[in-house]
Amino acid sequence: MRGWRRWIPAAAVPAAIAVGLLAGGASAVVAPPPPATPEQVLALVAGNATRTDARQFSGTLEQRTDLGLPAIPAQTLGPGSGGPATGPEAAVLELLTVPHTARVYADGPEHVRVQVIDQLAERDLVRNGRDVWTYDSKANAVMHAVLPDRTLSHGSPGATAPAAPTASPDDLARRLLAAADPSTEVTLGAPVVVAGRSAYALVLTPRTAGTLVDRVQIAVDAASGMPLAVDVYAKGQAVAAFHAGFTSLSFGAPDPALFTLVPPPGATVTEKQIPADAVPPHAGTSPGDHPTPDVGHAPGWDAIAVIPADRVPPDVLASPLVQQLAVPAARGRLLSSSLVNILLADDGRVLVGAVPASALEAAAAR
Repeated sequence: MRGWRRWIPAAAVPAAIAVGLLAGGASAVVAPPPPATPEQVLALVAGNATRTDARQFSGTLEQRTDLGLPAIPAQTLGPGSGGPATGPEAAVLELLTVPHTARVYADGPEHVRVQVIDQLAERDLVRNGRDVWTYDSKANAVMHAVLPDRTLSHGSPGATAPAAPTASPDDLARRLLAAADPSTEVTLGAPVVVAGRSAYALVLTPRTAGTLVDRVQIAVDAASGMPLAVDVYAKGQAVAAFHAGFTSLSFGAPDPALFTLVPPPGATVTEKQIPADAVPPHAGTSPGDHPTPDVGHAPGWDAIAVIPADRVPPDVLASPLVQQLAVPAARGRLLSSSLVNILLADDGRVLVGAVPASALEAAAAR
């Protein structure tokens, strides 16, 4: 059984993240009206989930990361000829190092359009009911696929389909809040403004010292309860390690014509067949789709996921990106950033966590 995410081209990755992870761009201003407690703001967010009109909006997003990664020339990831990088590695590198701006249009979970505006190009992802389109203006290439019938039946206000692979704009915020447990302190920060809208600032702070995450700030629209922003801060960094967010936002149904993609003249059109048994977004994927990590203890800020050696794709270890970034470490090689560390253990396992490298090395020893 294959998950639908496998059918999204690598060029869609930055747009996918732009839709799923909305953050920052917030500045302190005059406080919005009550509620004035974390519990009341959480209730406001919960109430927003039942509002149909809150799923109808247009906006502009900005996204950038500052993970403390070293600069890597694109040619490093290119083919043997030394040409520019292409494919999944290039998409990941671009996501981690290049700011993005995107226009987002939504009319419920089944009608979504994302336009990622690059310096000299544009990439579009469109879902219109069962039809899913992607377009890359630089390559003048279009991909079209038809979702299985049951994908629609699993839709929800908080879960769109491949046009926005990580779901609606507030999906990440809702997942973070849903996962908040006794290991998380939830407080209110100073009121903020996002895209000209007054918002409350929910602050999630790990109670454990064993994580690289300092705090997460979620900006919640004071009028609608819609999460507008998610800032993720790493310890020791004054600037958010991940920052993406609305710079403009208006509620209301967009023009229906926006959800129709007509291939431009001369464009190469590729039809993708999605199996009828494709897994809906929130149902996860089968073990055959992606490596399934084992979490060594209860999920939390300091959790460590372990992928067994026989589940690690060989091309991952041979990737030029991995070869360039990985440095020698105890019991393997380390891919390090300010928020996440990845240990490629000598025995073939891969250990991942928002924890210090020493924690991964200790887990590898066990």
